Amino acid sequence: MKAAVFHQTGGLEVLQIEEVPYPVPGPQDVIVKVRACGVNHLDLHSRRGRTRVAPMPHICGSEIAGEIDALGDAVSGLSVGQRVAVAPYLFCGRCEYCRSGEEVLCLNSDIIGLASQGGFAEYVRVPASSIVPLPEGLDFVSAAAVTLSTITAWHMLTSRAPLQPGQDVLVQAAGSGVGSAAIQIAKLCGARVIATASSDEKLERARALGADEVINYRTTDLVQEIRRLTNKRGVDVVVDHIGKDTWQQDIACLARKGRLVTCGSTSGDVAETNVWLLFIKEIALIGSYGGTRHDLAEVLKLVVRGQLKPVVHGTYPLSAIAEAQRLMEERQQFGKLVILPND
Repeated sequence: MKAAVFHQTGGLEVLQIEEVPYPVPGPQDVIVKVRACGVNHLDLHSRRGRTRVAPMPHICGSEIAGEIDALGDAVSGLSVGQRVAVAPYLFCGRCEYCRSGEEVLCLNSDIIGLASQGGFAEYVRVPASSIVPLPEGLDFVSAAAVTLSTITAWHMLTSRAPLQPGQDVLVQAAGSGVGSAAIQIAKLCGARVIATASSDEKLERARALGADEVINYRTTDLVQEIRRLTNKRGVDVVVDHIGKDTWQQDIACLARKGRLVTCGSTSGDVAETNVWLLFIKEIALIGSYGGTRHDLAEVLKLVVRGQLKPVVHGTYPLSAIAEAQRLMEERQQFGKLVILPND
């Protein structure tokens, strides 16, 4: 089968399209014919060597939708040809967190495409426990587009920092997968959404998704504009995955008892925190990691009902994987970039 692989970490030049062996399923595994696989910042981090050491040669790709091609001997309840999405957060099912339903916090966790081989290939081996059947009428590209980023935003705003109707939420980087999903989820919760982006074109697209107010962070003082829009009060929740570059602004934008919920650190892992503001405003700093199989199933239902819209910047053949990753590196996309390995 064909796959996008790299034999060493580095820039876009390390990505190669090669023939690799068809994966052999273990007793509890399934083989999925990959019809669509979304590009995620995790793929960039892995290729650059920023994450844990990946097996070499390595195949990234965590946001997978396709058809079951083969079943392990011990798998039941699934069938060859079935249309499925793959929940990307792998878990052991035995540790204290798995037993309490917090599978994303599993002590033996992994993400498909991180320490395991991923979906930028014609076929991928995944645990049968990670399979989520696709609802009738949902296409593969839409499913892949919401498989990781959208369930991450869902977990952030429904579980970790749940919104209440009428609250104000600031969504940083509206053009990202998490940002474009968070706008829609916040509106479903009844919040007023203020979204940021780097260009007026992206801001218009954020408005089309439901953002009530938009801010170009390259041309506008974000903190002062938030003060103006909220009558100096600040927002109830900030949704962030940028990290170092936005951290201090995020905190300054929060109202008293505000909540900063973060799921990433694309600009850097270490940021300064104004501890004075933290305690005098009783601010909560909340980490949020991924989403569960249940989260994915709920999101897929909302997509089918038309309550959540997958935001897809474009689709690309496997041979264009480097171009898709370049667009993400340069922040040129709005929404998801999706690879079609079998086209």
